[in-house]
Amino acid sequence: MSDLRDNTRQHRFELDVDGHTALVVYRREAGTITFVHTEVPGALRGRGIGSRLATGALERARAGGLTVVAQCPFIARYIATHPAYQDLLK
Repeated sequence: MSDLRDNTRQHRFELDVDGHTALVVYRREAGTITFVHTEVPGALRGRGIGSRLATGALERARAGGLTVVAQCPFIARYIATHPAYQDLLK
């Protein structure tokens, strides 16, 4: 996902849509990325933005060879309903 930005200074993936920023906060350590929180502004809800964030973040984890810990309930539900990402779980 080319429009997904990895803001390493703030430890989050960001997606700008219509003047708003949706984000997934993470922690990285020793080959693992822990997704802590997903936030989609109210103005963007119901438009699939959370799913775009989850897909992009999980694809970045896969490309980086990282194992995923899904502390964030949204990311955990997304992985549970998208079996293609279940192999990333620690």
